Amino acid sequence: MKKNIKTKTAIFPMPVLMIGTYNEDGSVDVMNAAWGMMLDMDKVVLNLTETHKTVENIKREGYFTVALADLAHMKEADYVGIVSANNTPDKFEKSGLHAVKSENINAPIIEEFPLCMECKFIEYQDSETGCGVVAEVLNVSVDEDILDDNDNVDPSRLRALVYDPFNHGYYVVGEKVGNAFKEGSSLK
Repeated sequence: MKKNIKTKTAIFPMPVLMIGTYNEDGSVDVMNAAWGMMLDMDKVVLNLTETHKTVENIKREGYFTVALADLAHMKEADYVGIVSANNTPDKFEKSGLHAVKSENINAPIIEEFPLCMECKFIEYQDSETGCGVVAEVLNVSVDEDILDDNDNVDPSRLRALVYDPFNHGYYVVGEKVGNAFKEGSSLK
């Protein structure tokens, strides 16, 4: 039997995304965002309000990075999500994370996170049903130790964090339980 509950975010899991930009003075800004996804094979969408320093940076610079947070850096990922760069301009330094400039775009790559998408800003949608930041993925870089023998990302090695909007928890992705596009074949 189902029970009706109050309307709330009910999509689980939600990715824990680390959005990296440069501030106007060249310092690094990074924020934690769970409201994001792939829009197309080479497009991402981030549901971020314009009140975020990160959105201001994205619109000004035109480039940013999106990294997947991992279990090994959960504390740092959470910290940059609960502290605003509008109030704590040096939050990146306080996080203990490290960045290098992308070779492809004018945006920082956070060294600790094993997978990073380098993005070019396309538009900001701010209507009532708009989705926020829309961008093209220009490059994806990964740490070699999360790749399998065929150079595909191995989720069990990535240990990506996902956010639980029901109870405000973090979980780790990694256990393979089936094969997409095959498990339902017997029902044809």
